[in-house]
Amino acid sequence: MRVQTDPLDDVLALVGATSSLSAGLVAGGEWAVAFEPPPAVKFNAVRRGSCLLLADGKVFELRPGDCFLLTRPVAFTLASGPDVRPEPARPLFVAAGEDGTARAGQGDDVFLIGGRFGFGERAQELLLDALPPVVHVPGASTAAAAVRWALEQIDAELRDRPPASTLLTEHLALVMLIHLLRLHLAAAPPAGGWLAGLADPVVGAALQAMHGKPAYAWTVADLAAVAAVSRSTLAARFKQVVGQGPLDYLTGWRIELAAARLRHGDHTVAAIAREVGYGSESALSTAFKRVTGQSPRAYRATRPT
Repeated sequence: MRVQTDPLDDVLALVGATSSLSAGLVAGGEWAVAFEPPPAVKFNAVRRGSCLLLADGKVFELRPGDCFLLTRPVAFTLASGPDVRPEPARPLFVAAGEDGTARAGQGDDVFLIGGRFGFGERAQELLLDALPPVVHVPGASTAAAAVRWALEQIDAELRDRPPASTLLTEHLALVMLIHLLRLHLAAAPPAGGWLAGLADPVVGAALQAMHGKPAYAWTVADLAAVAAVSRSTLAARFKQVVGQGPLDYLTGWRIELAAARLRHGDHTVAAIAREVGYGSESALSTAFKRVTGQSPRAYRATRPT
């Protein structure tokens, strides 16, 4: 009955992660650039040199290979030092040359590439709220080798511009995002929620099982057997780590899957009910309305495809 699957992969697929690369930034000497709050999840990676990131009331030292994600729309500043008066980013990037690279200060000892990740409407609650406003991932560690590889490939694509380079860099950026999330979760797992559960051997096993077979009629005893613990141990540990019982979590995940199918597909409510583990349309409708406040049909009518 044990099924190996990846809840993080499931959630990223459900929220529809996309990526786009924006202009790079070359800087030198004394410099500082102030950025407005980004409308989407922002990332930057230091490819050469070192600088400071000032965001969310904190100062982060960025070294070659370091990356950061901004998971909230917060203003931030990149600077050579803490006391340099910043200039606004927008005019610098409007004046960027044909290579799409903005320039600040004097010289080119610092080079950063950046871009944005886009997500569907459920990403904030399902994923981003569990992350801090600023996720800083140092690039020097052995664990960050995959991130460094992705950045090197992105560099090569941006430099040489071979055919289909735009599409490839977007995919490479998504590869980088997954590795950044893995590294962050390993270094600083959230205090609670399903992401915290991934790092717990008991809870993680139950999460993998439910995500592997969401339509299966799981019981607490089944999940406890998968995790090789007693029913009481699983129930208590799951509630402590995730904040809800395992079957409540399963219901919520089934409703997320049903809602995604209602938003993006044309299957009937009855067919969706069978796909996500409900024996009838009425059973799904009852659970769906309890969780979302709307019937499946009303939900579909109010959501763009």
